[in-house]
Amino acid sequence: MTLKVTGKGLTINDVVDVARNGRRVELADDSVARIKASRAFIEQRIAAHEIMYGVNTGIGEFSEVVLNDDQIKAFQRYLIYNHAAGIGKPYPIPVVRGAMLSRINVHCNGYSGCRPVITQTFVDMLNRGVTPVVCEKGSVGACGDLSPMSQIALAMIGEGEVFFEGQRMPARDGMLKAGLEPVVLEARDGLASINGSNVITSIACQTLYDMERWILQAEIAAAMTLEALLANMKPYDVRLHQLRGFQGAVTSARNLRKVLKGSDLIEGRLKTKVQDAYSMRSTPQVIGTARDQLRWARSQVETELNGVADNPLFLGDDKIVLTGANFQGSPASMPLDCAGAGICMVSVLSERRLNRLLNPALSVGLPAFLTKGAGMFSGHMLSQYTAGMLIVEQRILSQPAYTQSIPAAADQEDFVSMGMNSALKTQQIIENAHGVLGIEFIAAAQGLDFRSHKQGDGVVAAHGAIREVVAHLDEDRPLFTDHNNMAASVERLDVLKAVEAAIGPLDLY
Repeated sequence: MTLKVTGKGLTINDVVDVARNGRRVELADDSVARIKASRAFIEQRIAAHEIMYGVNTGIGEFSEVVLNDDQIKAFQRYLIYNHAAGIGKPYPIPVVRGAMLSRINVHCNGYSGCRPVITQTFVDMLNRGVTPVVCEKGSVGACGDLSPMSQIALAMIGEGEVFFEGQRMPARDGMLKAGLEPVVLEARDGLASINGSNVITSIACQTLYDMERWILQAEIAAAMTLEALLANMKPYDVRLHQLRGFQGAVTSARNLRKVLKGSDLIEGRLKTKVQDAYSMRSTPQVIGTARDQLRWARSQVETELNGVADNPLFLGDDKIVLTGANFQGSPASMPLDCAGAGICMVSVLSERRLNRLLNPALSVGLPAFLTKGAGMFSGHMLSQYTAGMLIVEQRILSQPAYTQSIPAAADQEDFVSMGMNSALKTQQIIENAHGVLGIEFIAAAQGLDFRSHKQGDGVVAAHGAIREVVAHLDEDRPLFTDHNNMAASVERLDVLKAVEAAIGPLDLY
């Protein structure tokens, strides 16, 4: 079903659907009307020779330089040229597609002043699979993502490169093969195409989407480990968490008990300790805290997604042009940094439970390092090393970027968000988290193989999904294949899908 873009109501899930799944988009009729009205207003102002930033002036430190009529159109092209100054490997195609959708949604609010052909060309490029090649690094997350967005705009005018039908090629060739004409920029068109934190927003949407599903799998892994360690089930009573009042913890406790439903542990048929270690009984509180952080991050990012992130803004009804800093990336940068740190925190908890599975002094009767041949075999001893390395990298990456401003543009742009650093490092945190959780899944499944009691319905389903990817470790073998395959399985959501097919959906919030 085609997504109608209106400037409002766009969700993270919509961005993922368009960016990753190729969902078609179209401009709503009232969106087109707003874009046209905004353009008519700016053209009146241009004809009246009103001085407007970025329309008939330079930008940044050159904002006081007024352009003549002959320079106005050419300036927009040069603006794209001089801002296309990134470096590094290309973004994955879904990141660029999400950024294009985000920019389209900004235009649909009707305050950007570009011609409708600019917005429609972005729509056509999305629908026909023409994706600009955009360098990964170069944005400081203020004045928007000027560098990467300029490479998107460069492709729109038939310059730079694009990916099309699985091939990388000159942009003009890709546009023409897709049946599209490159655009010739006029006044305002260039700056309206680039002046927002749209790449940060795209990465934020897709990373948060992945984090939310990772959190659900973290609860499944925790439930499996709790089952294998014969945990006392009282700490997961929903009433305990309702008394404190944090919704994330309530949801987490409910999910854990749902996965464990049917277990002899839940039914009280097994002898357990009076009180387990923090890494076990604090699981709802810790995962719940990360879940509440993700809820806030989602709210912030969806506000940004539907906001008017541009400069200047053309308020036709009020007959005024406003300049400001709605391109500033901080509203997305801080939530991303905090969400990434939350995922790191839950990963640390996962590794601590892994330690209890492997350590014979803590594992309630499980064989040392989950192997029957201890001494000859080392079992999963080295899996913990790998998890530890991944977590240390996550900890390094959890240093916030939003405090790291480095001024630019002769100190005209003297505070920037560094939101692209937030976005890129948070992506790495969740990538590492797939590996950490994959290792806990492997160890938990191995531990459960040594238990004979009746296990929870969700736990049984999860164990089966893991065994589709990683076999029981009877005698030592190289583990890197198991680790990589299980990390990929976590990213594909194999375990989550199997569990939800068996017991019904878990609660996200």
